[in-house]
Amino acid sequence: MTAELVRGQNHPLSQARLEIRVSAGTPIVAAATLGDEDGRAHSVEWVAHPGAPTLPGLEVSRQAAADHRLAVDLDALSAEVHRVSVLLALPVGVGGPVSFGSVAVPFVAVTGLDGTEVASYTITGLDAESAVVALELYRRQGAWKVRAVGQGYAGGLAELLTDQGLPQAPQLATSINSAVVEGVARSLQAPPPRTPEGDRSRQTATSALGPDQSGSPYTTQGATGPYPGAQGATGPYSGAPGRPDGGASPTDPAAAQPTPAAPSSGGPIDYSHPRRQNAAPPPPPPTAPPAEPGQPARPVAGDATGWSMDERLYNQVWGMFEDLARTTAAYRSAVDFADTRLEKELDQVLSDPRSRIGGQGDAARETAQAKHVQLVDQAREALERDLVQLTAEAEVVEPALPVAYARWDNPAWHAYRVPMEMPMAFRLGDLQLPESDPLRIPMLVRLPLERGLWIDAGRTAASDDSFADSHELRQLAMESAVAHTARLLAVHPADEFTVHVIDPAGSGAQALAPLVRAGVLAAPPAVGAAGVADVLGRLTQRVDLVQMAVRGGAADSLPPGFDTSQQLLVVNDFPHGFDDRAVNQLRYLADEGPAVGVHLMMVADREESSAYGPLLDPLWRSLLRLTPVPDDHLADPWVGHAWTYEPSLVPHGSQVLEQVLAQVAAARAKYR
Repeated sequence: MTAELVRGQNHPLSQARLEIRVSAGTPIVAAATLGDEDGRAHSVEWVAHPGAPTLPGLEVSRQAAADHRLAVDLDALSAEVHRVSVLLALPVGVGGPVSFGSVAVPFVAVTGLDGTEVASYTITGLDAESAVVALELYRRQGAWKVRAVGQGYAGGLAELLTDQGLPQAPQLATSINSAVVEGVARSLQAPPPRTPEGDRSRQTATSALGPDQSGSPYTTQGATGPYPGAQGATGPYSGAPGRPDGGASPTDPAAAQPTPAAPSSGGPIDYSHPRRQNAAPPPPPPTAPPAEPGQPARPVAGDATGWSMDERLYNQVWGMFEDLARTTAAYRSAVDFADTRLEKELDQVLSDPRSRIGGQGDAARETAQAKHVQLVDQAREALERDLVQLTAEAEVVEPALPVAYARWDNPAWHAYRVPMEMPMAFRLGDLQLPESDPLRIPMLVRLPLERGLWIDAGRTAASDDSFADSHELRQLAMESAVAHTARLLAVHPADEFTVHVIDPAGSGAQALAPLVRAGVLAAPPAVGAAGVADVLGRLTQRVDLVQMAVRGGAADSLPPGFDTSQQLLVVNDFPHGFDDRAVNQLRYLADEGPAVGVHLMMVADREESSAYGPLLDPLWRSLLRLTPVPDDHLADPWVGHAWTYEPSLVPHGSQVLEQVLAQVAAARAKYR
């Protein structure tokens, strides 16, 4: 049974070979010091850190990361060693946060080699500290124990190492930071191959609402059914994390074998969607800090289940989404009951002739209305209580979100670095309900996309109130598409996402300018009927080729130089420039492309394609409809509320889009 430790608590260790897993919401440095009976480190040779990651019986990571695994073999430690202290620090000189008080709380777990968790500790209460002793393994009377420490140091690694008894602490801290900076510089040039373990670590959060595989947790109002997830999986908010049977443990020797990368010269390609794979059970979530007596627990960013902080934050956002849906449903149900009861009581008063004489009827009506007010007030009080708690949680979670989940105005973008692996999801906008204004829930969609996106450039009830000129609405729709495209480019590794654009009439040139100037497109936007035919022909051929290779079990026989990256096709002004053949190719890409890494984003007004009649109805239904302005057209998968969707747009006058695209372009240039 897992022991969830609080600060100062200890727990016995029955195994000698252990892993210490660290999860945080931002890249941190993990190190460890060896100590004697007094807890003192004798020299720099008693410290394992990114510049010298291996000691007898101890190994740490070589670079800063949001998640770490430290290997410990207690039997291999020297007889002089009586203590192993696990140190965490924020890196210096890489543009990240400067204190643990501004990031999500770190979570540390001690596990066996089979992944079984022995003890865990959520390090709460940190503020201005930039380094912390997370926990320590110590020997007492021949037996080893783990103790939750949580001792922070505002002076950083230098102060921490000095407290460990090292006279060379400032010099060692400087060398550790230098090694981390060098590791960050190297990370853009040679990202390691992705492993099955890395894929499995993102698989616990799937919906349990049906066997369909449309891939989006949101559905358009009126569509057939809510979010369909993996068949037989357990939903992330049904009381337990998703744990499909048969999932391999990340420490399983078979699972630990790396998957060969797919180089340009040809190699095995895995186009299977992560959600269709089995998942290992995640560790328990961190616990919230103690609350005042009689008060609800204070929220903590990342207190959901998951192997990594990104996964825990993703699950937490979905938990907030469900909580808001259900508490609003309870409020609306209570108000409906009060209205029905009032109507029934008033009917009874009016149906009795005796109540129409004198003040008896007036008194009955006043009593009924007073009961109605009381019931509505009680329902509103319960709703307000839940909204206060959800708002407090949102205020903690939003600043802790990684760039893939963050709004464009989040400071996390100022520390942006091109990632080495794809995140489990990305943000498309925000969702809200009328009763919860101004609370917004991030709209997160899993990656890779299993469903195309349609930015509706047509008029809606909301747009009719704000836009007199349809051209302005089209421009805003294209700007929204560019923002989504830029985010997709930013959250993928530099060589794993390729964007093609079809703009037959060139009407999107102004909105597309940031992508064109940065040089992040595969080619200039295709114009005219010939350009449409060329791009669609190449992508259709790609889908055919990969499908044949995968179905024939010969994915490693693709031609040399074949681009194995995910492909995104952005189409503007559909159906302008499309003939019947091109329309059929587009439908084919929408249906068959996602399974083999070809995805679609359309900017279109459905009314303009009405001449095709019902031929295109399956196309529109297969795409997730978004709008460039707030519109209440999305439904949740639990109670089916009509949620108002707000697109994620770059703030007016901000240079963040250009800065991010410049980094993406620079990283992509290293692979050419």
